[in-house]
Order: sequence, then structure tokens, then C-alpha cells
Amino acid sequence: MRILIVSATEPEVAPLKAEVEKLNLEHGREAFNAKYHINNQTNTYIKHPEISFLVTGVGMVAMAVCLGKHLALNQYDLAINLGIAGSFDRSITIGEVVEVSTDTLSELGAEDDEVFLPIEELGFSPGYYQSRVSYSNYVNKQVLKKVTAITVNTVHGNEASIKKVVDRLNPQLESMEGAAFFYACEEYVLPCLQIRAVSNYVEKRNRANWDIPLAIKNLNNFAIEMVKSIDLA
Repeated sequence: MRILIVSATEPEVAPLKAEVEKLNLEHGREAFNAKYHINNQTNTYIKHPEISFLVTGVGMVAMAVCLGKHLALNQYDLAINLGIAGSFDRSITIGEVVEVSTDTLSELGAEDDEVFLPIEELGFSPGYYQSRVSYSNYVNKQVLKKVTAITVNTVHGNEASIKKVVDRLNPQLESMEGAAFFYACEEYVLPCLQIRAVSNYVEKRNRANWDIPLAIKNLNNFAIEMVKSIDLA
């Protein structure tokens, strides 16, 4: 089983990559260099024989272009998007790891004065996507909370705009790449999972309330256990 781990930034998966290298050495597998891309620059990383990493850069455009180019040249059995996210849902704790089941391009559409018209109401394909598989299909011993998300170009930090999107879509999380990841995988008929750790609540912007280190720590601790437990046959 070939698995592609996709992230927007290097720090979001650095501990996992280090652990994969360690597992290579512990199991007597020869680690070797492979290539991935960050902002169109080719870099090297240590690759497990069954696990590859792709760092796309931040935002839905970077995700769609980089992942699309990569999938055109490489085949996998499963893609997993790992990253951090903001939460609208206060029942989700800071640092909690969740599985995104449905993701929407919330800004894709048109304004009709005070009314927002989603892309499907304009007669085009819907701007929402979902994973056709679940984490529990691959790892039976762990259960992840499933949530809905939106993907945005501008993260919310204004009370009025937050209220508007909550009233319209009632999302639980927001990221800048998730729906684009689902879209690219759907185009290549590739089973995919989106797993995120919450770094902050979506509110009037206040970085003092964020805990990115905790989110990255919890995300990678979870992912390390995941790659040890997932069926790679």
C-alpha cells in the first residue's frame, strides 16, 4: 500500500517525517532520497518505502496545482492531508485531532446585494466535497470525531463575517487547503482522508489565544501512531 502524506507546510509534518526515517532504520530498511516540492523548488526528504510526503505551500491554489502535478506522475492507494485548522465549534478543544468528512469552498459563488449565491445555485458543479472513505476503514482501534469544514482564501477574524458564514454554512473548522485537497483526489479517483488538529478558535483575531505548537505536537503524535497501525499490505 502506497500512502501520500500531504501538508501545506513543512513544520506541520516534520516530527512525522523524522519518525518515518527512524522506523526505516529500526526495521533495517535502507532510507533513500526522493523529491518533493515547496513553492516550485525541488527539495529532498527521507522516504519510507511505503510512505511519501508532499509539501504544497499554503492556500487552495498551491494545494490544487502542486498535488495535481504530483498525482499526474505518481500513483498511490491513499492520500492523507495533515494540517492545523481554526475551529468555529467551541466543543472541540484546542489541540484536538479530528477527521474532516465534508469540506466546502465557502467563497465560491456570487454576491446578490446582501445575499450570497453558492456556485451550485449559479448552475455549476457544487463547491463542496467529501471523503469517500473513513479513517476507521484503515485503522480499527482508533475513532476520530468527524467534522465539517470550509476552505477559505482569507481566514476569518472579523465578528460580522464570522456570523455570516456560520449562519450560512454552520461549519466546524476552517482551513486554507482542505477542499482543494479533496477536489484533486476526487479528480484522480484516489481515496483520501483529511485529518487536522485545532490550533485556535475562529474569533476576532487574537494570536495570544492560539496554540500552534500544541496542535502540531498532537497532530504528529496521532500521525505517528497512525502510520504504525495502518494496514500497509
